[in-house]
Amino acid sequence: MNGAEAVGCARLCEQDFALRIALCFVALHESSTKSRRFFHSAMPFGCSVKPSGPPMTRSKILILSFLSLVAVAVVSFQWGPRSDAAASQEAGVEPAVQLTVATIEPERIVLMSEYSGRVAASRRVEIRPQVGGLILERNVEEGARVLAGDDLFRIDPAPLKADLAVAEAALARAETTVAHARRDAERSDSLLAKNIVSRQANDNAHNALSLAHAGVKEAHAAVERKRLDLDFATLRTPIGGYVAAGLAEIGGLVSVGGDTALAVVQDLETVNVDLRIPEGDLDAVLGAAEDGLGTVTIHKNRGASEPLTGKLKSSDVIVDQGTGYVSVRIEAANPGLALLPGMFVRARLPRGVIEGALVVPEDAVLRTSAGGAQLVIVSPDGRATRRNVELDARVGNRIVVAAGLRSGEIVAIRGQNRVPAGASVAAETRSSDAAAPDVHS
Repeated sequence: MNGAEAVGCARLCEQDFALRIALCFVALHESSTKSRRFFHSAMPFGCSVKPSGPPMTRSKILILSFLSLVAVAVVSFQWGPRSDAAASQEAGVEPAVQLTVATIEPERIVLMSEYSGRVAASRRVEIRPQVGGLILERNVEEGARVLAGDDLFRIDPAPLKADLAVAEAALARAETTVAHARRDAERSDSLLAKNIVSRQANDNAHNALSLAHAGVKEAHAAVERKRLDLDFATLRTPIGGYVAAGLAEIGGLVSVGGDTALAVVQDLETVNVDLRIPEGDLDAVLGAAEDGLGTVTIHKNRGASEPLTGKLKSSDVIVDQGTGYVSVRIEAANPGLALLPGMFVRARLPRGVIEGALVVPEDAVLRTSAGGAQLVIVSPDGRATRRNVELDARVGNRIVVAAGLRSGEIVAIRGQNRVPAGASVAAETRSSDAAAPDVHS
């Protein structure tokens, strides 16, 4: 008789025994009022009961009924049907452990490091007046998009026009002086030819002419300066971008060299992300950027679905002696103004590569009491065994296995905690895509 047949036979015996006990209690109940011989097909013996005293009371009958039910329940619980696992154990069959597995193949892994950084505009200009006066016009609002050369403010030009008129009058006088000095010099040349005037007098006449010409140049420069001042009365933006808050109001009086800018324009089509990274990471980061190992990704927050891409623009050549950190700047396109100046972000930069790496999901790793790491390896014949391994770099939600794992081996990634330490068990496996390649960490 094999194990399964033995288990079936035992169950039939247990059920028969329970039925016999229950029938005996029923017979006792029936005999409480009269003598009766009770037979049942399941019983090879009869149960004859003759009352020897007064009839049983209702309470006694109830007690006997209750006891019969309890006996049946106890026997059913004790000897009732067993679980498949228990039946397997009684039959000498080892139960199978259900495992989700993945076949580990070598991958090219680009190692990444993540740093916190702050966003800054790629270009930023402060609009400040070059002439003083009263603001008559403001042609822009806060947050507006402007193009290079657009008019932002206009200062009252009346005083500047008056200054220009004065400068033009001075230029006219200087030109008249030149005309007189030229005639004097020509007359002196004629008299000198006739020996009427001395050489010294002739030289003085020509010197006066030279001074007059200089006066014209000076007056002409003053006029040009006043014309520029008049043009400066209209304030224009030198770059395209977005107008920041803090605009000056119409009617305000401004002066050259004031502490507050009239407006700030920032170019946000591209932005800079300034990072501070440890000195020890700088060489790896710069080398990876030079080798083109991967793109820089910028994450606005942990819930952002689509990170922005950028590139390493520059790095500082001075290490902060107090912190041991060095500044690095990332340049990134900013479609839709996803990043704004002053915003804190996370930037992931490539720092190296591992060729032929064996990577397993982080959840597949079991930890020992001593702090070591183990994986559950499933053999081709379905035997699952724990194995000590050495771990390397973390790659997203996966870990690189440095030692203890071979290419093509099957690793349990779910349910492996049910495999006892130091033992092999039969495993029912099903494949999973949980170990899909992920080249970033």
